[in-house]
Amino acid sequence: MRSRPVVTIDGPSGAGKTTVSKRLADAAGMIRVDTGAMYRAVALAARSLGVPWDDPVRLGGVARELELSFRVLSGVPRVLLSGVDVTLALREPEMSMGASAVSVHGPVRVALVAKQREMARDGGVVLEGRDIGTVVFPDAEAKFFLDAAAAVRARRRQLQISPPGAQSFEEVLRDVLRRDVQDSTREHSPLRVADDAVYIDSTTMTVDEVVGEMLRRLPGVPR
Repeated sequence: MRSRPVVTIDGPSGAGKTTVSKRLADAAGMIRVDTGAMYRAVALAARSLGVPWDDPVRLGGVARELELSFRVLSGVPRVLLSGVDVTLALREPEMSMGASAVSVHGPVRVALVAKQREMARDGGVVLEGRDIGTVVFPDAEAKFFLDAAAAVRARRRQLQISPPGAQSFEEVLRDVLRRDVQDSTREHSPLRVADDAVYIDSTTMTVDEVVGEMLRRLPGVPR
């Protein structure tokens, strides 16, 4: 029995999971684990090692050996891979598609799910991703599925790309739609809404409104 809840936020690319999970974790006094960054890190590490994204056996080895940590440095959340800050590298458009490519492989998912469960073993954690409430923590005390219209998600994603204007809106929208198909049709742990998840469409909602809605539904968290 966990003394504090595990909170899961699943949803498609660009739905706002990263921003919302940060704000929710801060407001609730919880730790945030960005599981999407873990898959991006596997893609990044594999690229640096010369491991193809379609090699499930070797990718599984990369995932098992992954030395990843989430830190707050000078008040800013950062992701460290083998002690190196790779926060910006993980947000590159190529790593977004890389995460989707490596996440279809069972050995990768098995390795990272084990790491995710260990990180959140004692509760008090907000995890965001695509299969957290359905596969990683089906017994989570609070589950959310955050969604938004594809065009809105593409616009949000475009604003995150550095340098600004590196990709046109049309290019980003195509990437978003392609990833939607990949994530929802993959063999292992496809993206879907958990039966007991709270579905939130953020198309016309502000971040404050989304976080407020989630806070109202968190068990055992003072507000």
